[in-house]
Amino acid sequence: MFEYFIYYSTSNIVSCIIFGIMLAHDRLSIDKQEKQLKYDHALIAFMLYFISDAIWSGVDSGIFPINKFTVLITNFMNFIIMTAITSTWLRYAMAVLQVPIRNKRSTKIIILIPFLVSVIGVSITYAYAPHILMDENLKNTNLYDVYLVGIPYIYIIAVIIYAMKKEICEKDPIEKKKHLYIGFFPIMVLVGGLMQMILMPHLPVFCFSCTILMLIYYIQSMDAQISIDPLTKLNNRGQLIRYVSQGANIKIDGRKTFVIMIDINDFKLINDTYGHAEGDNALIIVAKSLTLTLHNHNFPMFLGRYGGDEFVLVVHLVDEVEIKELMNEIRECIRKKCINENRPYILSIGIGYDEFLVEKDSFSKCMQRADKKLYLDKEYCKMNGKSTICK
Repeated sequence: MFEYFIYYSTSNIVSCIIFGIMLAHDRLSIDKQEKQLKYDHALIAFMLYFISDAIWSGVDSGIFPINKFTVLITNFMNFIIMTAITSTWLRYAMAVLQVPIRNKRSTKIIILIPFLVSVIGVSITYAYAPHILMDENLKNTNLYDVYLVGIPYIYIIAVIIYAMKKEICEKDPIEKKKHLYIGFFPIMVLVGGLMQMILMPHLPVFCFSCTILMLIYYIQSMDAQISIDPLTKLNNRGQLIRYVSQGANIKIDGRKTFVIMIDINDFKLINDTYGHAEGDNALIIVAKSLTLTLHNHNFPMFLGRYGGDEFVLVVHLVDEVEIKELMNEIRECIRKKCINENRPYILSIGIGYDEFLVEKDSFSKCMQRADKKLYLDKEYCKMNGKSTICK
């Protein structure tokens, strides 16, 4: 039993250290967004559970005194913190999903009610009928296990509902993936907990599943910060460099590679007339229009924001004719989006492209050629009255 305690408690302590490192990294960061603070609250709840679970293993193994008081305290702490984990994840999910009512006092009270009711219910049960939750050998009953996961399931169902509603309305594939993961994560955490309770009660399966899933989530989050432009949610210039540096991405047998440069005509006019916040909205409109248009095609591609109001698109096509069709679709999508969102302008974009000649070319030279054609296209748009129009 001593070996069991050492193995079980060490696993929890190591997981607690890993979560502590993630928490310290976040706390030292200058990023203090609402969603980041809520994420840190979830990390703290997990760390508290690992500590509580390590102490519980000491009581369960007989290393610490086994009596009604110690069993009651460790079980009660595990129950409270498990509920806290799922409730804090709900608050985090609502912040990420930008749920409008998330900061209302009534919403906070509603979120708190299941937690308070469960704590009061378990307290009363332990006080007046402890045999319902503990048998004569001071082991947990099946009803305790139901208590342990019952209330957390309420929070998990709420997370799933919010995530699925957002996923259905979202058209951006990257955002869809994020919403699905937020809803999927707490399910996998509870599955790990159920596996431990039912199949392997003396193995820290819950601890392992939480740590692995949170590490995956954290790595994906860090990767997004490194490679994704925060405003448009497109790949950034660094990701373009990484994409180009892998030669296999540039040359695809049976297809031609084209580099397309895109920017907004008269973008400065938007900023000067309506302010920089509206300029950001214009960039988002173009980014979403590009994403929506490309989502309807299945050829290999790379899309990113190059800088300012300039975007870069690398496409691998069988025939150059497809580019003309693609350009028309992009422009029409932008026009419709401006109208549908009732923006005070109709955006126009300049587009220039050139073929990447693999054997005797470099990506930077190809991009320079595409950039020159972009400015020729911009001049053509201005001379023919097809540039950005402010209403």
